[in-house]
Amino acid sequence: MEASELIQDSDDVCPHVEVSVTTTNPPAPPHPPKVANGNPTRHTSSSPSSPSPPPADAHDGKKKPERCKLSSLLQQNQLIHSLSTSLRRHCDYVKISVPEERANRLPKEWWKTGVAFLYAVFNLVFTTVIITVVHERVPDKSVSPPLPDKFFDYVDRVPWAFTITEVNGLILMGLWFIQWIFLKHKAIVGRRCFFLIGTLYMYRCVTMYITTLPVPGKHMVCAPKLYNDSTGKIWRILRLISGGGLSLTGSHLMCGDFLYSGHTVMLTLSYLFIKEYSPRWMWWYHWVCWLLSASGVICILIAHEHYSIDVVIGYFATTRTFWWYHTMANTHALRQSPSNYLSRTWWNPVFNFLERNVQTTVPIVFSWPVVLPSSCRQRYRMVEGGRDE
Repeated sequence: MEASELIQDSDDVCPHVEVSVTTTNPPAPPHPPKVANGNPTRHTSSSPSSPSPPPADAHDGKKKPERCKLSSLLQQNQLIHSLSTSLRRHCDYVKISVPEERANRLPKEWWKTGVAFLYAVFNLVFTTVIITVVHERVPDKSVSPPLPDKFFDYVDRVPWAFTITEVNGLILMGLWFIQWIFLKHKAIVGRRCFFLIGTLYMYRCVTMYITTLPVPGKHMVCAPKLYNDSTGKIWRILRLISGGGLSLTGSHLMCGDFLYSGHTVMLTLSYLFIKEYSPRWMWWYHWVCWLLSASGVICILIAHEHYSIDVVIGYFATTRTFWWYHTMANTHALRQSPSNYLSRTWWNPVFNFLERNVQTTVPIVFSWPVVLPSSCRQRYRMVEGGRDE
């Protein structure tokens, strides 16, 4: 903003200032002739060879213009300083009004995140119930031997490979949890993650229940069947939930949860979220997570804990659902487009509920998960102000 506009906006500052400074030196009063002993002084003529000293009035005449210039410059500097001080006092801040709907294009809406979290928890618990039910229907190994699998024909079983799978999965989930905690828009990203976890495990419940496959290897030890013992089944469900469904914790002793692989879902989904919500310049971080995910999936097959079809369907179901959802979330023109075939999915109403108020692509911005106290924020501002100066 120009200085003329600032002066016109202020009521205390004059719009136009003219200053003319003139300085005059009054003539010196004539000095009376000095008298010695009451007699006027006598002037003695000097010899022509000795030059007479210049009179004092000649020096005063040379200094008068210099004094005038100095005094005028000082007065002009004082005037400029007073004007700049007044402008800073009255025109230091400019208030810009931002429309409310534009300023809140990424609302947090934690209550929606809570709904998505309950949806994920329900489907995870329901998965343990389905595993317990399907376990009673798994045919005995002596009656139904493992189905032929091309991968098993070429690769022998390595017993410790499945431990690598679960360790890699825990590392990826831990990395994603830490990354999610430091995201600024963690509420929006969190409900996307919870919805996809719940949906994929709901799909898994359907595929496990409608098609029960025999065990993929004779090395697998399955817990005895309980048949009509409802209390024993409830205890098995609670044990499976408490151990996270992991073989490392010794909680997973049931069979039948083969189609499709839940370990493949978590390994793939963790990597997809890590890559999607981290900066592109962190390519080394993406490569490390990809190696953890890929090696974990391969170790599932090396351990002969799942058929190859279990892993393939788990990978395709996870990646396609993730990409469909984020295509809808990041391309706002598709949401209301009549030619958008992705809107014909059954979960489109749920998507509209979760993403209705998200009006732009979620930026990758990190922030501290805990809000600093006001005293710390004030000290931070003071430090930043000192750096700016």
